[in-house]
Amino acid sequence: MHTVHNKQQLIARVRRIAGQMAAIEKALDEEVDCTTVLHQVAGARGAILGLMDELIEGHVREHVAHPGLDDAARAKGADELIEAIRRYGK
Repeated sequence: MHTVHNKQQLIARVRRIAGQMAAIEKALDEEVDCTTVLHQVAGARGAILGLMDELIEGHVREHVAHPGLDDAARAKGADELIEAIRRYGK
């Protein structure tokens, strides 16, 4: 599974995102200028989008396009991806 093979890299990304979120919370608590907070939120959003992109790519390669999969497994992988994308888009 792609999340297992890249586990440490994914955890490092999540921790960086958590750090960004903590910085946003601190900035709000300290009443930092709104422009600064907006930039921090934009950065966190970009980091989350990057994580989502990496996970989607891994899912496609492992559960949809992998040469060893049969048609049922590919269809299941595609359905899972479609569901995740729909949920993410809300």
